[in-house]
Amino acid sequence: MDVPGGPRLTFRVLGPLQVQGTAGPLRVPPGRQEVILAALLLETNRVVSTSQLVDLIWEDNPPETARTQVQICVSRLRKLLVDADGEVALTTRPPGYVLHTGAGNVDAALFTGLVRRARSLGEGGDREEAVRLLRSAVTLWQGDCLTGLDSGPLANAARQLNEERLAAVELRIRLELELGHHDRLVGELQRLTHEHPLREKLHGQLIQALYWSGRQAEALEAFRTARRYLAEELGLEPGRELRDLEAAILAGELPPPAAARPAPPLVRGAVASGPEAPDGDPAALDAASPAPIAESIRHETVPHQLPADIADFVADGQRLGTLEKALSGDGRGTVGLAAITGKPGTGKSTLAVHVAHALAETGFPDGQLYCDLRGTTAAPATPVEVLGRFLRALGIPGQLIPESLDERAEMYRTRLSTRRVLVVLDDAAGEGQVLPLLPGSRGCAVLVTSRARLTALPGAHRVELDVLDEDRALELLARIVGGDRVAGEAAAAEALVRTVGRLPLALRIVAARLAARPHWTLASMVQRLADERHRLDELAHGEMTMRASLSLTYEGLAPEDGGLLRLLSMAQAPTLPSWLAGALLDDHRPFPSDLMEPLVDVQMLDVAGVEPSGGFRYRFHEIIRVYAREQLAAQHPPDVRRAAFARMAGGWMHLAEEAHRKVYGGDFTVLHGTAPRWRPPSPYTDHALADPLAWLDAEQAALCGMVGHAAEEGLHDLSWDLATSLVTLFEVRGHYDLWESTHLTALAAVRKAGNLRGTAAIRASLGSLYMSRNQYDTARQSLNSALDVFQALDEPMGEALCRRDMALIARTDGDDAAALELYRRSLADFGRADDVVGRAIVLTQSAHIRMRQGEIDLAQKQLDEALDIYEGIGYAGGRARTLRRVGQVLLEQGRNDLAVLTFTEVLELCRDSGDVIGEGHLLRDLGHAFAMMGRPDRARDFYDRAVSSREQVMDFSGGALARLDLARLLTDEPGRSRKLLVPAVEVFRERRMTRELAEAERLLGAC
Repeated sequence: MDVPGGPRLTFRVLGPLQVQGTAGPLRVPPGRQEVILAALLLETNRVVSTSQLVDLIWEDNPPETARTQVQICVSRLRKLLVDADGEVALTTRPPGYVLHTGAGNVDAALFTGLVRRARSLGEGGDREEAVRLLRSAVTLWQGDCLTGLDSGPLANAARQLNEERLAAVELRIRLELELGHHDRLVGELQRLTHEHPLREKLHGQLIQALYWSGRQAEALEAFRTARRYLAEELGLEPGRELRDLEAAILAGELPPPAAARPAPPLVRGAVASGPEAPDGDPAALDAASPAPIAESIRHETVPHQLPADIADFVADGQRLGTLEKALSGDGRGTVGLAAITGKPGTGKSTLAVHVAHALAETGFPDGQLYCDLRGTTAAPATPVEVLGRFLRALGIPGQLIPESLDERAEMYRTRLSTRRVLVVLDDAAGEGQVLPLLPGSRGCAVLVTSRARLTALPGAHRVELDVLDEDRALELLARIVGGDRVAGEAAAAEALVRTVGRLPLALRIVAARLAARPHWTLASMVQRLADERHRLDELAHGEMTMRASLSLTYEGLAPEDGGLLRLLSMAQAPTLPSWLAGALLDDHRPFPSDLMEPLVDVQMLDVAGVEPSGGFRYRFHEIIRVYAREQLAAQHPPDVRRAAFARMAGGWMHLAEEAHRKVYGGDFTVLHGTAPRWRPPSPYTDHALADPLAWLDAEQAALCGMVGHAAEEGLHDLSWDLATSLVTLFEVRGHYDLWESTHLTALAAVRKAGNLRGTAAIRASLGSLYMSRNQYDTARQSLNSALDVFQALDEPMGEALCRRDMALIARTDGDDAAALELYRRSLADFGRADDVVGRAIVLTQSAHIRMRQGEIDLAQKQLDEALDIYEGIGYAGGRARTLRRVGQVLLEQGRNDLAVLTFTEVLELCRDSGDVIGEGHLLRDLGHAFAMMGRPDRARDFYDRAVSSREQVMDFSGGALARLDLARLLTDEPGRSRKLLVPAVEVFRERRMTRELAEAERLLGAC
């Protein structure tokens, strides 16, 4: 299906439902399959629940076999879509299904995207291009949406799209009227008002087009026609807009169409070289200043970290009520605490997540924190690690998170002291892992799951899970395989739940296999399980029933699915992205989730969620992972395992490398090893890394884990390469603990292997870390050690990085001459390495020294060159830091107005990137600028905002500095000045900031 002048479409819903196959149109069987496909297409890349599909097909009277019939229809659609002309995947996604395809393959998604872009362009002043896009959008339509489809609920969705089509037409006409095309629109508007006589907006546009075409009498007649029709059909008078049009025409006061206005000049042009605004023009400066105080203070971060709930959950209602009361009951004097314990496979995590979702919105509106503590694995999460994660989720920048457990716990409790937050701690090893994670506020609650009994948790309400009773086990079986099958083989169903020991996980696995094979009887499954248990009768009862279920399902897998399950058990990430399947099998298909889905269908993998890129994430139940790992050791020789692992590790390395390139604009300021890469599908990489820092954030646990895993497997070159590539994340987000732990792990691996280059790279990166922690002596030792090796290897990039950081240490020591010499040599090294970003960083850093020494022109020249580099490659972070230095130079030059404009632009860049620490710096910079201009009112405004910005993220040192700034301006308000200075003095004394402490005490004494 081709769009004139546009892309070839796979699916059409804007008109009759159509599917394009590789050899021509595909026939979708009418009835249920048409309804299901249409529903999935209207929600492309989003989950449509099975219950919703049942309602769409049968509305209020579904048969008992409805869910099974939906499963059959979906299975047939999957086979049909194999021949579709485009990349399409129809996947199971609890609580239903999702049709995954590019937005450009579906006419409705393409239409919506074109209209959105057109609306944005129109608001920005580019009316001509907006009109062109809107015309293209409307040409996608071939009639009313889903013409001929028999489904009442779908008809409602189709009517909404039909309405959006008319809204797009009205928008396009409005823009054309503003462009002065009124004369050519009259005929079209006359037709549209005839077809849609109740749409007053179209009548108003016709009246305007006629009037501006010099046809005043016809314009008034058009108004009378509209009024007459509305009165006859609805008994209503025209709305205010139409009446105002008539009055304006009669008075001769209807203004001409709005002319297109040019876009306002960008502030950045003025910063670079333009003339200054006239001194003393406060209006010009106020217009350039950031938003008011209320707008600048960001909303408190509300975390929503719970995993997805499941659709076929069954539980004891009394037990649910007891847990909910324990967590949210009124009159509690302490934090609500509940612990769900029990043996493996009894549904502890499932129950916890279900209860948490039930309480989330009403009971805990300030957020929900979740962490898998990995208590049953070889590497349980430490309380320090978990507190770091939670503090970041609560909006604390990584640079401000303290190192020690006690300080993190104190900050965590403080952050939660005025909030109602639910904390879910899954799979705890014991009480020692949980106790530091308990909030202190009674408004919060904690829900813990563990195989241990956790008897030492103070005040905890305990619920111990055992197997399901027979009624609930049969209910769960019926929900998965269908109530009609269970009712039809009642005796076999009872035997089946007994055979799996009524363990929820075992029952789910067996039921999933039955659901996928509707022709199998329940009795045949009972016999299969009995045979399998006979083979495993040497095992303990609980383990035997679980292994019997696993073994039966595993042996029923296709060979390629079984092989993937075994290889996936090597992955140690908390959740698994779909591309891992392709890497492990060396399969380069564009939708690797197709490889995972057969394992989801039989409950050997669970769906953990959807990535921002639209890809799916999966996870193992730990019991299934252990089982798969046993099969891996038994069935795959070591060389096959090593090759698969190397591809998986190479995939993570490739993505981390690409993320760095996207952040920095290229392969700059980083050394790489020689380990082979494996490239995930390009569409996945493009989507996942559209926001590279967000991807690094999301995959932090997997990436850091791979550094250690690669070291264990002997891939030392990849281990150090990945560790140093992750500094892109560690440095920006302040993950100093992860920076250190990954690097020490990699350092041990490269030392053991005798890898000199890798050792030097890790030591150089650790030097940067120690500088960030103000550990300058340790940093100097690490950098000198790395530099010696890099010089011996003649590695210019390594030499450049070491000398750059050593120059920063010299600056801190107050030795500007040594720093400038190191910067000079670093520039030469970056030149040999052909690294322009490294050059720009050195130019920016050394410009600060030039500025202090009064060499303003030279400083400006260096900053201009650095800006040219950053803008040429698109490195936004470097550009923001350099622009801030430009603003400081402008202040030194007395060009205060341009300094304000520059700081304002950098402030917006900080806000766009979520850099709350940078935002605090820039608010202070603006306060300084207005103070130097003799504008104390504006200076106070910005210092106030700097205090709020810093203290909101618990940066009390930064907040104290801004308090001191503000107090300097309030010498005539001793009461307010004292309120500012008292807490600032406490912070300065605690942090040993002696110079600031002396000034604050002096001002306090004068109050």
